[in-house]
Parts: sequence; C-alpha cells; structure tokens
Amino acid sequence: MSTVELATFAAVALAGGIFALLERRFPYNPDHALVRQGFWIDVVLYCFVQSYVMGIVIGRLIGWLDAHTGWSRLGLVSGWSVEAQLAFFVVTHDLYIYGFHRLQHASPLLWRLHEAHHSVPQVDWLSGVRSHAFEILINQTIEFAPIVLLGAAPRVAALKGAISAIWGMFIHSNLDVRLGKLQYVLNGPEMHRWHHAIDPQSRGKNFSTKLAIWDWIFGTAYFPDPRVVKAGVYGLDYTIYPERFPLDYFVQQARVFRPSLESDPPAERGRLPGTPPVGAEH
Repeated sequence: MSTVELATFAAVALAGGIFALLERRFPYNPDHALVRQGFWIDVVLYCFVQSYVMGIVIGRLIGWLDAHTGWSRLGLVSGWSVEAQLAFFVVTHDLYIYGFHRLQHASPLLWRLHEAHHSVPQVDWLSGVRSHAFEILINQTIEFAPIVLLGAAPRVAALKGAISAIWGMFIHSNLDVRLGKLQYVLNGPEMHRWHHAIDPQSRGKNFSTKLAIWDWIFGTAYFPDPRVVKAGVYGLDYTIYPERFPLDYFVQQARVFRPSLESDPPAERGRLPGTPPVGAEH
C-alpha cells in the first residue's frame, strides 16, 4: 500500500469516527440509536468484507480492460495537473451517478440493485455503505476505470475514492447542519436525508451525491424550509412494500435474483417504495 493510499485510508477512518461523535453532539434526529438495527452487518460485511472483495474484483476487471485496449498508454489526461484530473473525474462521475441513481428508482430491475441501500431504517454516517455488491461493481468500475484507462496519476484513484467515501458518510450523517446557499451547489445531509425519507413530497427527489446542482438543473430538488418541516421516518415504506427486507446479509444479496412477487397485483409489480399506486394522484 502506497503512502497516499495509507493516508487516504486513515483519513476515511478518522472521518467516520468524527461523524459518529458529531452525531451524538449535534443530532438531527435525537432519537436515533448509536448501534441501530443492522449496524454490525454494515460495519463488518458491507464496509470491510464486501469492500475488500469488490476492490479485488474491480481492480482485476479494470486491469483486464486495460490489457485488451491499451488505452492507459495513450495518457490522454497525463499532461494535466493532479488537481485538474481529480476535479474532472469527481464532476463527471458525479453526473453519471446522478443519472444512474435516478434510473434505478425508475426501473424495477435496477431497483433490485438499489433497494438494499434504502432498507436502512435510520439514516446515519454508516448507512451509506449498505449497497448491493452488483451496484458497487457497476458504479465503482465506472468510477475507477476511466481514471486508469485515461492515464491519470496513480494517486488520483486513491484521492477520488477517499472523497467519495467521506462525502458519502457526510450526506447520510444524522447531523443537524445547514449549508445555506451552498446547498444549491454542494450536496449535504439537509437534502439527502429527504431522499431516504418516507414522505410523499420527497418521492423521486434528491438523487445527487456530491453536487446538488444536478437536482436543481434537472428539476428533482426537494429542499423544504428546515424551520417548518423535518424528516423523521426512513427506509422502505412497509405500508405499500410487499414484504419485510431480510436482515441477513447473504439473503439481502440473493434477493436481487427473486422472481416477481406473486402477492402483488400485476399492475403493482416493480412499484418502488414511496410511489403511489397505478392511477393514483401524484
């Protein structure tokens, strides 16, 4: 592990500890438990085991792509400064994530990859790590393959990964913070917690991760006055969702392969949590 990789790993670990402490001191939802349901599954299996395994798989996949294309040897961005390379990959990947994230909520098939992320009943600094392995495979391959194939400096991948991890903890954190007008450009927990909330007004809203500007540009922003309304219930809406999400990690992974749920009326199959029934008013 290089010096940069060690430093970025330490930065991510330190950030996690800081967010956990700050949530105890400045909570948005004071009733949230420190060790919630699924906490240890998220820490051990999602954060460490899955991240390690998927890192190996994605690294080998990108290596295979490079060996069969040779694109990295063209050095298409090698002449740029590290700062310019990092900014380019942060912005372009963030736009991709916005689009793919929005598509996941619109497609019943892609929703299967994403529902694990929304199954956490409490939005906190750790909840962002819960994502299906296939979702990680897609998103992180698309995140890191261009960095390698376009010939970016090796440390750009480590820096980009650290930014993604820390920002993911931030936007999911149970912190009562206000970004003010910055929330029109940078994404924070103020907007993202509404994406996880069970609330009719926030359905199909706030798909951005690092840059909230995508939601404002494409008309999917929901940013109510925090002095007037407050989010409080998160996760899957079991008043309309056909069955409880499993608590076992391996069952959660296997769930993506399930057949259509025959208990649903045909017109309702694939309806996403928080969306109205077919023909209902929006």
